[in-house]
Amino acid sequence: MLTTEIWPFRAWSLRIVAVCLANCAACLPSNAEDRSILVQSTTSTANAGFYNHILPEFHADTGIIVHVVAVGSGQAIKNASNCDGDVLLVHAKADEEAFVASGQGLMRADVMYNDFVLVGPADDPAAVAGFQTAGSALAQIADRTALFVSRGDGSGTHKKEMELWATKGVDPTTSSGTWYRETGSGMGAALNAAIGMGAYVLTDRATWLTFENSGDYDIVVEGDPALFNQYGVVPVSPTACPNINHAASLRFVNWLLSEAGQRAIARQKIDGRQLFFPNAKLQDRCTIHALATETDSCRQ
Repeated sequence: MLTTEIWPFRAWSLRIVAVCLANCAACLPSNAEDRSILVQSTTSTANAGFYNHILPEFHADTGIIVHVVAVGSGQAIKNASNCDGDVLLVHAKADEEAFVASGQGLMRADVMYNDFVLVGPADDPAAVAGFQTAGSALAQIADRTALFVSRGDGSGTHKKEMELWATKGVDPTTSSGTWYRETGSGMGAALNAAIGMGAYVLTDRATWLTFENSGDYDIVVEGDPALFNQYGVVPVSPTACPNINHAASLRFVNWLLSEAGQRAIARQKIDGRQLFFPNAKLQDRCTIHALATETDSCRQ
């Protein structure tokens, strides 16, 4: 389950909590920590309702509670580097691989994919609707100084955006504050900002399909292979972070990559349109299964 509760305490309650924290063994069930994990996640999965869709099924299968922190991929990786999290689920493959190479992550596995799309207002002021390549569309947006909203937050979406500008030798940050607006926010907030000012914006398709404030906006560029959007999952290394819930994190990753988890991912749809497409590799599935179950069998 995805937990978002905020608990209101009176002053006397806070004193009780302080005592409990100092004597946690007496205040909590001995297995409480064994039954929950913290996932550091990109905002796009949370905005698209991914966790609300899969976590009840995972909890029913395992009894494990999953808490999710949804931030940009860059911030999620930074948080996990500080041992604030048991699992990463983000979409910045090069950074995920660097996280594993540094010893912070146990291994990285593909889990699912979709794609990015460029959306804009109906009047299409930069006349980019129907462009075959996103880089060419962005170059024309820059040439015509049409408004563009960037997340500007080091997220996977922001990194993809910057890669696309670079394919045409454009550095939009030199125009920051004029036609190029950096919000430093999550995907939903960036979409709201773009629509509010009539600007173009790059988004993942799942967030766009579930976005409820689209107004007269529509997809103007899609289908470019450069817009492929791969999500990866990484269990945090218990060597780097001894206090994580390693056993439960492996069970979560094992479930995501298993046939049951992959089927659950594929079932998430809106208006009949699938949001994420599972693509776990058999080798990764077998590796995680062996770690999680301490068996060599890959039948799940």
